Amino acid sequence: MHISSILKPEAVRVIGAVSSKKRLFQEIADVAQAAYGLDAQPTLEALLDRESLGPTGVGHGVALPHARLDTISEVCGTFLILEKPLEFGAVDRQPVDIAFALFAPEDAGVEHLKALALVSRTLREQSFCTKLRANHDPATLYTILTEGQSVQAA
Repeated sequence: MHISSILKPEAVRVIGAVSSKKRLFQEIADVAQAAYGLDAQPTLEALLDRESLGPTGVGHGVALPHARLDTISEVCGTFLILEKPLEFGAVDRQPVDIAFALFAPEDAGVEHLKALALVSRTLREQSFCTKLRANHDPATLYTILTEGQSVQAA
């Protein structure tokens, strides 16, 4: 599995400030609607439901919100850089400025876990995140995400 198989270029965005985690999730849902045709309201509700089980902020400014949806047939994702970091309740209590959200079909099984592991592994590398944070052009971010993953796999 490659990031390019779960992330479309139009699902990569740079956003200014958001006032809350719920507002960030709304932005993610809006991007998912624009890029994949997902209905924003159920997508938002699914993200909030999953987050109520425990924060998806994994540390070092990175969040990996995810949800299962019964309206999709394959795993897909959105990637957002926040120009102003957001208090997120992450495990290390650091604000979040990188959010890679994943959506999986209800019956995705291991594909959902493979996608989460791939994204987590990719964003665990601090130098990689530094490179992402230094760029605010969505096309460049998409290239870094998709090419960087290929290099890491080698």
